[in-house]
Amino acid sequence: MSLSPKQSLKEELVELDKKHLIHPTSNMKQLQENGPTFIFTEGEGIYLKDIEGRKLIDSLSSLWNVNIGHGRKELAEVAKEQMEKLAFTSIFNNWSHEPVIRLAAEVAKWTPGDLNATFFTSGGSESNDTAFKTVRHYWKIKGQPEKKKIISRKLSYHGVAMGATSATGIEQFHTFTTSLAPDFHYVDSSVDSLKELIEKEGADTIAAFISEPVQGSGGVNLPPEGYFQEVRKICDENNILFIADEVICGFGRLGTNFGIEQFGVIPDIITMAKGITSGYAPLGGMVISERIQKELIDKTEGNFWHGYTYSGHATAAAVALKNLEIIKNEKLIENVNVVGKQMLEGFKWIQEQNSNVDNVRGMGLLGAISLEKASNSAEPIGPKIVAKALEKGLICRSVIYDGQDTLAFAPPLIINTNQMEDMIAIVNESIQAVK
Repeated sequence: MSLSPKQSLKEELVELDKKHLIHPTSNMKQLQENGPTFIFTEGEGIYLKDIEGRKLIDSLSSLWNVNIGHGRKELAEVAKEQMEKLAFTSIFNNWSHEPVIRLAAEVAKWTPGDLNATFFTSGGSESNDTAFKTVRHYWKIKGQPEKKKIISRKLSYHGVAMGATSATGIEQFHTFTTSLAPDFHYVDSSVDSLKELIEKEGADTIAAFISEPVQGSGGVNLPPEGYFQEVRKICDENNILFIADEVICGFGRLGTNFGIEQFGVIPDIITMAKGITSGYAPLGGMVISERIQKELIDKTEGNFWHGYTYSGHATAAAVALKNLEIIKNEKLIENVNVVGKQMLEGFKWIQEQNSNVDNVRGMGLLGAISLEKASNSAEPIGPKIVAKALEKGLICRSVIYDGQDTLAFAPPLIINTNQMEDMIAIVNESIQAVK
C-alpha cells in the first residue's frame, strides 16, 4: 500500500530531522527513537497546526514570545516591504538606518524612568551578555575595575551564551558544560540572602544584580512581597547596578509595559527580547538609563568595543515597530489584565477540583500550577499531564527543575475569554485523567 503525499512528506522530514538537526534543550536519544514530536506547518491566533492536521492551543506562546499570536499578515507585509528596500545594513562605525532609529525612540516610550538608550541584539542571551560586559566596562571607566561580580537568583534563567549561562541559576544548565565564566554568584529569593552575599564578597567587588521580575523557565515564581523595593534600596546603598531581565516579562506579559513596573521600582538596565517582535524576527536589546549613558559617553576612550553582526537588523527593527503598534492599537495589555484575572481564577478553581494541586499563581498572562508529589522520590506527574493535554488539543509545559512538579502557562496576549475557558477546561480534564 503506497503512502499518501502527506504521509510521504512526513516520513521524509522525520528522517532528515533525525539525521541533520540538533534540537535545543531536547533529548537527543528520544529524537532518534521517536522523531520530532511535532512538525508544525501553520499558525493562526492562539493555535498551531502540525503536518498531520492537528490543531492545538499554544498556551505557552511557543517560547513565551508569540505575544500577538500566530499568522499576523501585517508583520509579513512589513518584513517584505523592508526587505525589498533595505533588508540589512550594519550599524557599526556609527552607520544607521531609519527602522532602528525609530525603534530605539519607540522603546524609550515604553520603558520606565529614564531608561532611554538601547543597544540591539539578536535575542535574550545576547542581551544579558551585553549587559554583563557593559556594567563591567562602566565600573572600569569609573575607576573601579574590581567591581565585576554579577549576582543572580537561584532558579533564574538568563540564557545560554557563556555569560548568560553562568548567570542562570538552574543546575542543569551548569552541569551540561565543563566550565562557567568566573565572578557569578547566586542567592535565594530573600533579601537576607542578598545582604549576606554582599557582605561576604564586598560591595566594592560587585558590579550588578540581575533578576527576572517573575521567574519564567524556573517555574513561574513570583517574588516575595516587597522584595524588589528592598533590592532596589540595597543596590543603591551598596553602589550596585540593578538589571531587570524582561526577556519574558516585557511588552505586556505581566499587564504593564515592563514587568518590573508591577513592583514599583525602576532598574538601571533592562534586557529584552521575545515580545519586542512576538517571535516574527530575532531581536533583543539592552536599555540603559540616561545616567549610565552619559558616563559611557564621557568616559569611554575610543570605541564601545562590543557588537553583533545583526545588532539593529533593519528588517527585524521594522517588524518590531509594527508589533509594538499592534500591541498598542489592539489594547492587548488591557486584555492581559482582564483575561489574566480569568486565568488565575480558573487555576484556583482547578485547585479546588483536584486534591493533588498544591499551589497556583500568576500575574498577567504568566501563570503556573504546582502539583503535589506522593513522596520526595516519586516521579513527577507534570510530564504525563502535558502528554494528556496534547491529546486533548493543548500545548503546555512541565517544569521539574529542583524537585518541582509544575505546569507553566503564557498564552498569547490576544487570547479571549472563550479561548481561556477552553484552556482551563482542558488543563482540568488532563489533571483528572492522570490522577
